[in-house]
This record gives sequence, structure tokens and C-alpha cells, in this order.
Amino acid sequence: MAENNNNDGDEPFPWHLGVFDAHCHPTDTMSTLSSIPSMKAKILTIMATRAQDQHLVVQAASKLGIQSSDAAASLESLSKEERVVPCFGWHPWFSHQMYDSAAYADKETLNDEDKIAHYQSVLDPRSEDRDFCLALPDPRPLSQFLEQTRRHLEQHPLALVGEVGLDKSFKIPEAWMPEHQEQRDDSLTPGGREGRRLSPYRVSIEHQKVVLLAQLRLAGKMQRAVSVHGVQASGVLFETLRETWKGHEKVGKRKQKKMQENEKHVGTDENGGAKSPKPYPPRICLHSYSGSAQQLSQYYQQSIPVDVFVSFSTAINFSGSRPPDAVEEAIKAVPDGNVLVESDLHIAGEHMDRHLEDIVRVVCRVKGWSLDDGVRQLGQNWKRFVFGA
Repeated sequence: MAENNNNDGDEPFPWHLGVFDAHCHPTDTMSTLSSIPSMKAKILTIMATRAQDQHLVVQAASKLGIQSSDAAASLESLSKEERVVPCFGWHPWFSHQMYDSAAYADKETLNDEDKIAHYQSVLDPRSEDRDFCLALPDPRPLSQFLEQTRRHLEQHPLALVGEVGLDKSFKIPEAWMPEHQEQRDDSLTPGGREGRRLSPYRVSIEHQKVVLLAQLRLAGKMQRAVSVHGVQASGVLFETLRETWKGHEKVGKRKQKKMQENEKHVGTDENGGAKSPKPYPPRICLHSYSGSAQQLSQYYQQSIPVDVFVSFSTAINFSGSRPPDAVEEAIKAVPDGNVLVESDLHIAGEHMDRHLEDIVRVVCRVKGWSLDDGVRQLGQNWKRFVFGA
């Protein structure tokens, strides 16, 4: 790719080549969805995170989703109303609101004592404040959510799994009190923090892993890409992801040839039937990546069977929490064919376009790409992440 470091704000931005937002949350402010058809960005990959927004992502996809069954080959011919790829998942910030139904005799709802016991088992540190536990949302069965997600993925063949992941830093907000409900911003989808004070409690990483692994395995079964959140959890996140592909690592050509020859003799599997679905997703994106450049190397070992993408945003990566040099080193460390851009914003429209343009300019400058070549490369990367093509 030709190098051109003249990527300052004075150079015209090539929106006409197609810019793709790999991760955003416009359903958190539903009133802005109507601005999506007039945006300069080509496609938004929009994430679900919790109980309150799963159906909103469905609504957005029904109005603005890509309808073509061969979208990867025909993005140029999409209408202005085909601007969204939906993603369905449960964010680690809300993972405490899930429970293992098998641990509660397969109950679809929990009584007060079970609810308290559940929250005491997943909060870190353990909460002895019964009123705090009871004020938290009524938890739902993980199995019920997975079945709902499976149906959404079947109904939306281009849909991804997201946003899912692990977060060691997040603290659960205090519950909404009845006297505070009138003060909340009705333009925002319920369930977010909205300025509430943070409690002293986090969600145990072991419980987060249970919720994440269940969603990763569903993505593997459905062969869908996954958008992954990871904060202060680089090591445990990699180990959790690796758990899904353990035993399926890539092997050398000689061993691979021998395995293929064995398959010819025994059929597609040991029972002579169709091959079972892989237990790991085909592609993952580490969204708004916050780890170091050195930690990225573990994702690009030759044995790993998953295609790993890494996305960056100005809203998160250049918000001041990390030195810009460290972020730029991480951008450099990502293979050219695996870097993505995102806004991670909750409001669609011009503001989102500005953030996308800013992060594209940064990536192109760091990579030494001209804007035209960089936008083309980033577009190809997004298509491969979403469609596998």
C-alpha cells in the first residue's frame, strides 16, 4: 500500500469510498436513528447490551438493516435505508442480571430469597445488604436469553454477536429509587448509568466468564462474528477466548494433510454424519482495544484458528486514559488486514461521522497510508470481519 503521511484535517476526506463503523450504540438514543440514512458513514454495526435494548436493535434492523442476501458483493448498490448490521449480546456490565437456571431448579423467575442469594453469589465483594440486592433488576435465566439471541440470529442472517466480554474495573451503579425515576432522561434507553452513583460492588470475573463463554459458543454454533469488550482483563480475556478453540488449533501442513486423509476414510465425522459446528466463533473483534501492543502478539500465533480483528475509537482510545503513543503502538502492531475503526457512540448523526473521520485519519497517519488507500483497506477489513468474505 502506498505511503502518504499527509493525512491532516485539510485533506478532503473520501467518504465516497465507504466508511464502516465497526461498533456503536445508537439504540441508546432512539431519537437519533432517523438521522442514520443521511449520515456520511456507509454502514453502522450496532450493538445490543442488556434487556432494554435487544428489541430496539431488532427495530433498527427492521427499518434500516441490509436486506440483500449477498451484501458482501453488492454494498455499492444498497439503498440509503440499508445502513445497519445488528448485533445481539449481553454486556459484562449487566452480566450480574443473568443466572444459571439449573442452580435454581430451572425456575424462570426467582423469589426474593433466591434473588438475594443469586446477587450475593455473583457480586464482588459479597453483599450483605439485602435491600441493595432486592433493589437490583430481577435477574433472568441465561438459557432464556441465549434462546432469544439464537432466534434473533436466525431471523437476521447477517447479524453478529455483541457486545460481550469481560471487565474488571466496572462497578455496578446504585439502583434507581422511586423518587429518582422522574429525574431520568426519557430520551435515553433505560438501563444505563445516567449519572447514578457507583456502588462498591463489581461482578465476579468467574460469573462474567460463564456469561461470555455461553455467548461465544452460541456464536460458534451459528458461525457469527463477535464484538468483544475487554477492560483491565487482557490476560483472562485471552484465556477465556482460547478455551473455546482448545483442541482445534491449526497444525502444520504435514499433520493437516494426514488429518484430511483420515477424514476421507471415516467420513465427515467419526459417526459418518455431518461435521459438528465449531465451538468457537470464526471471527472476533477486540473493540476499542485498551491493552498493550505486546499483548496483541498472542492473538496472532499461527495455531489460532480464529481471525482476530482490532478496532479503535477516538471516544475511548484517545480519551486521555492512556498515553496516545501507547495507542498508536497498538495500532501499528495490528496487521494491516485486521484493523477496524469505530465510534462507540450512543448518538447517531453528524457527531458520529466526525468521530469516524477522526479515527480514520489517525489510523491512516499511524499506518503511513494515504486516506484513499486507508479507507479502502479499512472497508475491506470490515467486510471480512462481518461477512467473512
